[in-house]
Amino acid sequence: MASAAEQLAANVNFGAFAKATELKNRIWFTLGALLVYRLGTFIPLPGIDPTVLEDIFRQNQGGILGMFDMFSGGALSRMTIFALNIMPYISASIIMQLMTAVSPQMEQLKKEGEAGRKKINQYTRYLTVLICAVQAYGIAAGLEGISSSAGPAVHNPGFMEFRIPVVITLVGGTIFLMWLGEQITARGIGNGISLIIFSGIVANLPSALASVLELGRTGALSTGFILTLLVMSVGVIYFIVFVERAQRRILIQYPKRQRGNKMTGGESSHLPLKLNTAGVIPPIFASSILLMPITVISFSAGTGPEWLTTMASYLGRGQPVYLLLYLSMVVFFAFFYTAVVFNPEETADNLKKYGGFVPGIRPGKNTAEYLDRVLTRLTCVGAAYLAIICLLPELLISEYSVPFYFGGTSLLIVVTVTMDTVAQVQSHLLAHQYEGLIKKSKLRGRRS
Repeated sequence: MASAAEQLAANVNFGAFAKATELKNRIWFTLGALLVYRLGTFIPLPGIDPTVLEDIFRQNQGGILGMFDMFSGGALSRMTIFALNIMPYISASIIMQLMTAVSPQMEQLKKEGEAGRKKINQYTRYLTVLICAVQAYGIAAGLEGISSSAGPAVHNPGFMEFRIPVVITLVGGTIFLMWLGEQITARGIGNGISLIIFSGIVANLPSALASVLELGRTGALSTGFILTLLVMSVGVIYFIVFVERAQRRILIQYPKRQRGNKMTGGESSHLPLKLNTAGVIPPIFASSILLMPITVISFSAGTGPEWLTTMASYLGRGQPVYLLLYLSMVVFFAFFYTAVVFNPEETADNLKKYGGFVPGIRPGKNTAEYLDRVLTRLTCVGAAYLAIICLLPELLISEYSVPFYFGGTSLLIVVTVTMDTVAQVQSHLLAHQYEGLIKKSKLRGRRS
């Protein structure tokens, strides 16, 4: 027999959506914020020749620059005010989460609740500005050395004439996106940072499909391969949805207690552990750490020291060194982020506090060890799943020059963010229906 929540979820319809005014306002706010972001990806930096940059990106569209351009929604290839996108903020968040795991002071801040969380967020913003300034200066310096058959990329190079304005503009653009993402999370629907990356990928999907069809028309790709690619993309989406919904449910039993003449308790519930607890975070974290240094190296290769050119060749798309680094970071962040979001000892203590226990496992330390063991096994499978999803398309992309938008990382981000956003919409609709039921019951109570 379905539970009340399941019955309400089954009854969610467009009529309920039409009555949920707050939900509609949140959705409109989210769409408006994403529209502002997309408009910003077309505002160019001052002093840049777009023709030269177009030639450069056309030559490197199958490389690292193309990958980073995908995450920035095309802002990097157009070299706009949002060229760095939200990646510096993600890098700063990674560093702060690492600090909370290794620094006693940061760990204490984390345990202070809302006040500690605000301080950590403030430190993250400061670190974002620092990282963004360093990366922006590296890009500005690299752009000054870029030229093509159409001429140099920068009209008026110089420290005060070009580099400082570019650094200020790029830092301001990233800070604005950081603020916009926080506003979407607080006043809109879904996670703002994830939705910004999601919208950049989705906005360029039509052009990516058109480029694949163009490759088929010119004979660069066979019709059979294009059909296989589309079928593989659908299969990858199905596989992602299946794994993201997979759970290991651990049975939790509560003892019976006698209160007066009645026996209470004795219920059982489940502790759901997702197969991929880290979600889409590992590939985003791995990409954010790898892409910016490699982008700066790619800009400087040929104009700087010889070792930069050598590194650029080793870290090229599909190269063993790049694939190994990417795989290692994805696996590392899968385990690291899982450890951040789920604490077996804290969960075991909470179960013991409320009288819950896992059948056959003693409460306390033994339960914590059991949960840790189960979670480690699940994370191994989840990390392997992320590695397959992210690396196999990388090989296809490097071999056949397929656009990145059909790769595993982009599909993983799109599908996961869509599932999370839809889940939030459903939870708002359920809350609205619960409020309606409570109001009806109060009115009936007054009439009776």
